[in-house]
Amino acid sequence: MDSGKSFILIYIRSACLLRYRLTKFVKIRVGMGLLRTRQQHHTVASIREAMIDLREMYPNAGAWEMVNLLFHEHAMSVSRNVVVIAYFSKYEVNLVHQRKARRLQRRRFWAAGVNDLFAVDQHDKWLRFGLALHTGIELFTGCIMWMRVWHSNRNLQLILMYYLETNLELDMPMVTQSDPGSENFGIANAHTMLRQWHDPTLQGTLQHRWMRTKKNVMPEITWSQLRHRFTPGYENHLDSGVDAGWYDCDNTLQRLIFRWIFIPWLQHELDGYKDRINNTVKRHDRNKVLPHGVPNLIYDSPGDFGALDFKINLEPGAIEHVRNLYVDLNHAVFELVPRDFGDFIHQCYNELGRPVVDRRSAWNIYLDLHQIISQLYEQSPPVVLLDDNLDDDFLPLLENHQDLPFRDGNDGAYYMGGVGGGLGLGAFSPCM
Repeated sequence: MDSGKSFILIYIRSACLLRYRLTKFVKIRVGMGLLRTRQQHHTVASIREAMIDLREMYPNAGAWEMVNLLFHEHAMSVSRNVVVIAYFSKYEVNLVHQRKARRLQRRRFWAAGVNDLFAVDQHDKWLRFGLALHTGIELFTGCIMWMRVWHSNRNLQLILMYYLETNLELDMPMVTQSDPGSENFGIANAHTMLRQWHDPTLQGTLQHRWMRTKKNVMPEITWSQLRHRFTPGYENHLDSGVDAGWYDCDNTLQRLIFRWIFIPWLQHELDGYKDRINNTVKRHDRNKVLPHGVPNLIYDSPGDFGALDFKINLEPGAIEHVRNLYVDLNHAVFELVPRDFGDFIHQCYNELGRPVVDRRSAWNIYLDLHQIISQLYEQSPPVVLLDDNLDDDFLPLLENHQDLPFRDGNDGAYYMGGVGGGLGLGAFSPCM
């Protein structure tokens, strides 16, 4: 009897303490101005100005995307019903009808667990601006591991550094994957060497998949989503400068000024896009057997979702050894602009008062810098661009290495990871 009373007292005390802590937490949150969705009381009228601002850069973003953008860029916690039912129905009726009319094609791909497979790919739609995109995807979770914009995406040393920097932070997957192309030889060789460093039984087998007959599906989906959700507004913004005659990609001086201003700004915007995608739960799909949830949460805590993690913990010095072997950090491809010109344009930028670069100011800052530099062009250091030779690096693939086998299912699904020597966990491997 006494033990029963003690249990009840402990339970009541714990409940009171929890309630006190929760009440204290709510007071702290309110004191910091962190109000929840209902407490902010947003209406169609209150979000109108923010929506106009966001739709300028994200004209094709859907309901959930707009809810996230309002939260991350304007600190507004808004109900999906306010955005979809009220705002879209009032101001964007045609877009709602277009969205409902779309038909999606289902694709299936096998993955055994987290860090089973990384896929990399480049995107060339912005080459007309002198901009090149590259991404790496963890296929089980759909996490975007990196999404980079630079003036090249075909140099094998540059692409390898994207991969090594990710490994240095998060350790290593079992297998990497890409389309055929010599720009991916660096990743293929370096990843194979790192895998064999940690598992000598893999000698003689290339730990990289070449998607010859199969499509590199997941990165293509990522690019498709980027083109729909992110690109339109930014592309229109870039085109406005070209159409106005301010920027000619074939003009060396204009190209350098454009790079110096727009690449860091666009990288910041892409980082924000990547973080939003990785921290947002994907739309529920009843045909998907892999875990449903926020990609970053699945990646960081796969056990909580009933998934396995095949990450290889890197030994100290492994990344540095491979980097010293395959990467020349003094290579011109790692420079945003030639070093002397970079020092010169930085001085000119200081003369302007170091204005903040954003979508409203980028072209104005470009024009101001172009005017200053054009007047001083004869006094500036001679500019030598090596763009035509940046991607000419050659690296042969490791010799006497066989490709990994893969398992093709009877239902058209296929497994391309590294578990079981490339054959997966067995007949009941998870698939997506």
